[in-house]
Amino acid sequence: MSITADELHPYFLSAWGADTCYPDSRDEWTPENPSRDQCGMTALVVQDVLGGDLILAEVHVDGVKVGYHYWNRLSDGSEVDLTRNQFRPEEEVVGGDVVVRPPDAPRRHREQYELLRARVFDALTADGRA
Repeated sequence: MSITADELHPYFLSAWGADTCYPDSRDEWTPENPSRDQCGMTALVVQDVLGGDLILAEVHVDGVKVGYHYWNRLSDGSEVDLTRNQFRPEEEVVGGDVVVRPPDAPRRHREQYELLRARVFDALTADGRA
């Protein structure tokens, strides 16, 4: 598949929904902030399309860890974070290490990942990009 991360982003904007975010955060998801709580599933689908590594960091508020954030590092060293706009001003992404995707990943939130992946791949196929 020949597509860049910038070209891929609109496919995710169309695919994200309350049904693809983390279930325990569904109340926080809004169409005005569509990438909210979509990072894990998005990073996995980006890896499915573009390859590369998964990066995992902590999210802090006032120096206290409140969650985690995933994004991608491609083979050329560039980083792709399609959900970077989800954060509120008080939220800070701290660190970032490469994590290995287990062969059966994802174990948690598989339904959301599979739904997001299907939407993105269906749209790419419809556009002749897959």
